[in-house]
Amino acid sequence: MARQQSAPVTKTASQAPRWEMGVSQHRLVGAFATYFMLVIGAVILMIPFFWMLSTSLKTLDEVNTWPITWIPSEWIWQNYIDVFQRIPFARFLMNSIMLATGGIVGSIISCSLPGFGFARLRFPGRSFLFFVMLTTLMMPAWVVIVPHFMMFNTIGWLDTFLPIVVPSFFGNAFYIFLFRQYFLGIPKELEDAARVDGCSTFRIFWQIFLPMSLPVIATVAVFAFFYYWNDLLYPLVYFRSQHNFPVSLGMRMFQTAEFNVIHYPRMMAAALMSLIPCILVFSFAQRLFIQGVVITGVEK
Repeated sequence: MARQQSAPVTKTASQAPRWEMGVSQHRLVGAFATYFMLVIGAVILMIPFFWMLSTSLKTLDEVNTWPITWIPSEWIWQNYIDVFQRIPFARFLMNSIMLATGGIVGSIISCSLPGFGFARLRFPGRSFLFFVMLTTLMMPAWVVIVPHFMMFNTIGWLDTFLPIVVPSFFGNAFYIFLFRQYFLGIPKELEDAARVDGCSTFRIFWQIFLPMSLPVIATVAVFAFFYYWNDLLYPLVYFRSQHNFPVSLGMRMFQTAEFNVIHYPRMMAAALMSLIPCILVFSFAQRLFIQGVVITGVEK
């Protein structure tokens, strides 16, 4: 007589153990608390941005009132037009774009090659040279301002873009470190296979390693863009004519443009427009930027 098989018993939600329901509720409460704290932190961090946006649409008298009014009584869009009419803001934007583009190209070219050398080449004193390079990170930028100024003044580069763009082609210790760490994570078998096929060292770097390094390239590009776009110190030292001012230096003109009275609405309007390229760059490179930051190499 055939043995009759019993159908599998499935547990309903009401039959689930109480400890499982308790764990699920605990996780739900924990997730809610986490997202709640993140939202609160994001709102706090966005307060300066909201103030800048609100101030850019106010009159000067309304900015000076107390308590602060977050929503303007009348939205003054003329402030954005006045930015272009009272100062050559379009020229300042173009200067910043040219400086940032030159800095990005110079940083990628000059830092990827040393990063590849420190990561993949074996030569005497490699570790010592890498250590010496890292020690330059502890040197403040203000230490070399006077020697650089004297050097660029001697060769006639003052009041040009060259004192800011040309040094980017001589490497940056932090960017070299990022390239090195990323190159260390690329499998050595790819390099060995390329050498078997007769590839030179530079060809391996140019055709294999560099195309595989889009995350770290995007990371260096974002860092370099933000540095050259927001830099105020070096343009203040090297530039003399208003024609060469970048955005960071041009916005200072609002402080002395009208009888030494700072016109905050126009200044905030200019700051908000200068912030848009930064938001766009980070938005387009966000995925690659995060990959390049979190990836670390392993010492071989």
